[in-house]
This record gives sequence, C-alpha cells and structure tokens, in this order.
Amino acid sequence: MLWQSYIKGFKAYLKLERSLSDHSVDAYLNDIKKLIQYYQALNQEPDLTEIKAADIKSFISWSNELGMHASTQTRVISGLKAFFTYLLIEDIIQNDPMELVEAPKLTRKLPDMLNIYEINELIAAIDASKPEGMRNKAIIEVLYGCGLRVSELTELKISNLFPQIEFIKVIGKGNKERLVPIGGVALKLLDIYLNEVRVHVKIKKGNEDFIFLNRFGAKLSRISIFNLIKSLAIATGLKKTISPHTLRHSFATHLIEGGADLRAVQEMLGHSSITTTEIYTHIDRDYLREVITQFHPRS
Repeated sequence: MLWQSYIKGFKAYLKLERSLSDHSVDAYLNDIKKLIQYYQALNQEPDLTEIKAADIKSFISWSNELGMHASTQTRVISGLKAFFTYLLIEDIIQNDPMELVEAPKLTRKLPDMLNIYEINELIAAIDASKPEGMRNKAIIEVLYGCGLRVSELTELKISNLFPQIEFIKVIGKGNKERLVPIGGVALKLLDIYLNEVRVHVKIKKGNEDFIFLNRFGAKLSRISIFNLIKSLAIATGLKKTISPHTLRHSFATHLIEGGADLRAVQEMLGHSSITTTEIYTHIDRDYLREVITQFHPRS
C-alpha cells in the first residue's frame, strides 16, 4: 500500500502537534492498521483520496461480522476520524469520508469497584518482607489514594513529589499537568520505599527520577502493575474482575459518595469533560434507598 508515508506523517502530527503519549499514538496507528487489514482481506489497494463514507461503513459492517465489540468499533472510528482530519489539514484529500460516519451507540457498563475493606485486604496480602513488598504497598496506596491512571503511576517522578504540601504533580493524557493531593498513608509508604528500599537498587541510566522501579533498576511497565493487581485479587480470593483502573474508579466513587463536589473530582481525575466524570457517580442501591427513606416526604 502507498499509505506508509501518510501514516508516518500522521504519527509525527500526533506526537508534535497533539503532544500525545507513545501509548496513545500506538492506539491511533492500530486503528488505521485495522482498516488496512480490511482492504487486504479484499485483496484491494485503494487510493486514500478515493475512499468514501460507504467504504468506511462497509469496513464497519465487516468488523461487526468478525465480532468486534461496539466499544472497539467506536475507538477505531475515532482513530480514523483523526487520521482523515489530518489528511484534510495536509490537503492530501479534499473530502472527509468520516463526516457522515457515526459510531455505534454504547451502553455504559460500570466497572467493578472495591470497598475500603477489599482494598485493605489487597494491601494486607502483600508480603512486606520481600524486596518488592513495600514498593507494591506504595503502588496500591498511590493508585487508590490519588486516583491515577496506570500510565500516570509508571511515569511518576521523584521531582514531582511535594510531600511538604501533600501534593504530587501528575502528567496526564496529552502531557497535561495537574496537581493531585496525596494522603498521609500513601506518603508514609512512599517515604519508606524511597529511603529504605529503592536506595539499594542499582538504577539503570535514564531511570534515576522514576519513583517505581523493577528489580533491574528500570521504571515499571504498565503490564507489571496489571499483573500485580491480578495476583493480589487471586491471593485474597476476590471474585470481582479488577485492574489498576478499578482503584481509580473506587477512588472517584468513594469521594462522590462521601459528598465531594463533582468538579473537584473531575480536576483530580484529569478529565477534560464533566461528562466523563459522571460515570463514577453510580451509588449502590442501598444508599439510594436510604436517601429516599430519609429525605423524600412520601417515603
């Protein structure tokens, strides 16, 4: 295909113009690869300038027949919209084939959340006698105590810790910076890890400022955090399906159930839209029933 130069330019555009992380850039490029795979399945090499909305809709139908989930289709359509917008900006195409293409409607599925007792059990299941034990305790406390995305945790730096004022500086999506409060328990565990454990690790060059390191002295990967959460869930016999995002979800939900202002939670989570934050406002039925019983005049 003759698309490679355009894809290379799109990659540079995402990095330089939109300041996206490597992870986000890879996600966009994978969306384009799916469209390429569709044409390869048809044994076609279409001209980018000739692709129309009908072609994109045929691609979506093909994806649907292959069993692609609606949320994945929405993600791919979003990536393709960005790609064809870039082609318009560069005058490579004159008409946007994505203009009349709509993403499938999604039903919002709320992820499992943990109560404070379950979170305490996860932390208690960590063997602090092992070299990585105190690091792992600090990881869980920071994920839950600050509501971080897993990528934000792995990129967290010592130079962005401000323990005197109990804040950390987080680099979120699109390299956007935000200050997030950090509680005393998380700070204490971080202090122990940094000053009693991490100091004994031979740090790989270029990783000196990253807080969380693996046994080889390099920053932890996202998959390492996923594996940690999974192993702790198994160790505690937890039946829920959880991931690092579960702790972020629990952080937001517990704040809102406790009466925190939605705008404040939005700021701490680093959401650009309040609509995104609203997914965390689900409250268990018992709590809702209690509110109705207490405050509704007809209850």
